[in-house]
Amino acid sequence: MAVTSMDDVTESKLLLAEYDRLKEEQKTRIGFRDNLLYFTLAAVTAVVAITVHSGQSRLLLSAPAICLILGWTYLVNDEKISAIGYYVRDQLGPRLGELSSARGTVFGWEIYHRNVTGRSMRKRLQTAVDLFTYLILPMVCTTAFWCSPAARPLLVLTSLVQTLALAVLGWQFLRRTER
Repeated sequence: MAVTSMDDVTESKLLLAEYDRLKEEQKTRIGFRDNLLYFTLAAVTAVVAITVHSGQSRLLLSAPAICLILGWTYLVNDEKISAIGYYVRDQLGPRLGELSSARGTVFGWEIYHRNVTGRSMRKRLQTAVDLFTYLILPMVCTTAFWCSPAARPLLVLTSLVQTLALAVLGWQFLRRTER
């Protein structure tokens, strides 16, 4: 790797390097977030299959725990993905625009894709998929547990705590939809 002199380092180059790193992080986080959805569906399917095979309905209570952990991880990654977009749009782009005396918006895609026809409908549909995966599926498992003969007081209490936590998670998904 060649060593550059400090004369070669400009604010524009630093900001472009930051942009490249941020977009790489955003791309990685998007892939991870999207795979979490598939992994969650596979994990809940496995829990249901093991429960049916073993006849031990208390195993259904692992589905809410799985969905809580993976759902929260999904939300955290989604928040970081959005934060990178906001930062590029509101801070990095305008700063590079000033430095380069650009006539138009720098990194125009960051604004353009947010105004595409049908975006709000796609956001609502994605929220529905997220709520189905991280809230409804585990609640179906919890309800099935409640209807089973394995519903003992301590396990029911555990399931009620999980239900409360799932409600908080669902509220977080709905809260994030507004953006």
